[in-house]
Amino acid sequence: MAADLEEKTDRYGELLAEALDAATIAPPEGTPMADAAADCYEMAASYLEDGTHFRDQDDLVNALASFSYGHAWLDAGARVGLFDVPRDGHLFTVE
Repeated sequence: MAADLEEKTDRYGELLAEALDAATIAPPEGTPMADAAADCYEMAASYLEDGTHFRDQDDLVNALASFSYGHAWLDAGARVGLFDVPRDGHLFTVE
C-alpha cells in the first residue's frame, strides 16, 4: 500500500507541474478576471511547492493532498474560463 501511495503522489506532482506549464491566463491583463486568474495560478504553484516540500520529507499524505488541491485550483479556473488550457489529453477536465 505504501508503494501505491508513493506512486500516486509522484504522479499527481508531475501532473500538477505539467498543468501549470500548460495553463496561461485567458482574460486581458489589467482586468479583475485576470487578477483572479493570477491568484488561482499562484495558489496552484504554492501547492506544488508545498507538496514538493512534503514529498521531500516523506510525508506522502500531505504531499498528495497539496498536489491534488493545487490541481483543483487550476482545473476549476480552466472550467470557468480563467485559463487557456489544452482541450485534449489528461491535464484538465474541460471539453
